[in-house]
Amino acid sequence: MTRKRLGAAAFRHRFQRVYGRFLTSPAALAWNRGRGMELMHRAMSFAALGFLTLVPLLVLVAAADPASGEGFARWLGQGLGVSPTAQREIQELFGRPGTALQRTTAFGLAALAAFGLTFGSAVQIGYEKVWELPTARWHTMWRHVVWLAVLVFFLLLFVNTGVSSESRFEVVLSTVGDLVGTFLFFWWSQRFLLAGRVLWRALVPGAIATALGLLGLRVFSRLVFSPLIAANAVTYGPFGTVLVLQSWLVGVGFVVYGSALVGRLYHEHRTHLRLQREIEAEEI
Repeated sequence: MTRKRLGAAAFRHRFQRVYGRFLTSPAALAWNRGRGMELMHRAMSFAALGFLTLVPLLVLVAAADPASGEGFARWLGQGLGVSPTAQREIQELFGRPGTALQRTTAFGLAALAAFGLTFGSAVQIGYEKVWELPTARWHTMWRHVVWLAVLVFFLLLFVNTGVSSESRFEVVLSTVGDLVGTFLFFWWSQRFLLAGRVLWRALVPGAIATALGLLGLRVFSRLVFSPLIAANAVTYGPFGTVLVLQSWLVGVGFVVYGSALVGRLYHEHRTHLRLQREIEAEEI
């Protein structure tokens, strides 16, 4: 009986020690910060607003761009990295891009503009929550318009510069180019939407994490979402494809906000280490 009690006490002591280390670890800090800023809730809001804004907007741009070929469905399929079978399901879901401009009304354009401003504002607020900054004033709304326009241009550039061959060298070169472009876009996006309230060098880790995270999401989409699109199209029809695309957008939102949070934590950690070294150098 005594041995059992001693063993239980030793186990509790060991568990409390491990749990105490976890509470002071970077993982626990990231978890608490993410819960404090409602990371998953913001990722779902990103997906909803992105679907209402980016999908109709890019359909229109694809229809107006002669170089877009198969239109928005081709863009989306390449962004997800899906198989040819899933690509056909996406193509059937969004139909022919040439009819998009003919069926667009003035009310639809007005609603699209309103949702576009809301989407830019949501991304800005998400970054402000990451850095614990006060909400920007109303006169910064023009930044949302500029950011959305640059985002559309970035997506156009991303898709129209994709490789169509199976050459390993071209695939590697395209992947590196995508990483650099994604890094530059999100590095600039944080600085621009935060109205310059955070230094450029402090935003570098978050931009790197976002680029790598989106690359990982693309690989994950190829392995998971691609077969899901084909399977759900058979089971639920076009609605099944919409569900998968919405889930993918939730993942994009989680990566965008979560990577910015990881970048801030890394920057704070590096700053703390640098201050410690400076203090130790002064004491010596």
